[in-house]
Amino acid sequence: MINRPDTRAQRKKRHKRVRATVFGTPERPRLNVFRSETNIYAQIIDDVNGSTLAAASSLDKDFDGKGGNCEAAKKVGIMVAERARAKGIETVVFDRGGYLYHGRVKALAEGAREGGLVF
Repeated sequence: MINRPDTRAQRKKRHKRVRATVFGTPERPRLNVFRSETNIYAQIIDDVNGSTLAAASSLDKDFDGKGGNCEAAKKVGIMVAERARAKGIETVVFDRGGYLYHGRVKALAEGAREGGLVF
């Protein structure tokens, strides 16, 4: 019998390790990324107050196209940056969520930078 590694558990472990150092404050909140097979989600979170300040995903009503590719991830990054800047947020801490900084996660980060966020 072949024992496959539990990749979700491995990602959770990596995410927990990263979250030990990455912390969002009201002055510099955390940009969190979650990636599923079909969609991508981004939230800007203030960890001190435990609140979400802005969010965007490929499931939003004003989103066009498929959610599971790099182009969609870039659009989500631009959307979350616009919503954050509307609330006066310009600098964030990037939390890749235990994923590799590659592909859709990298595209979302580049889109957020294009939208005006600094990290």
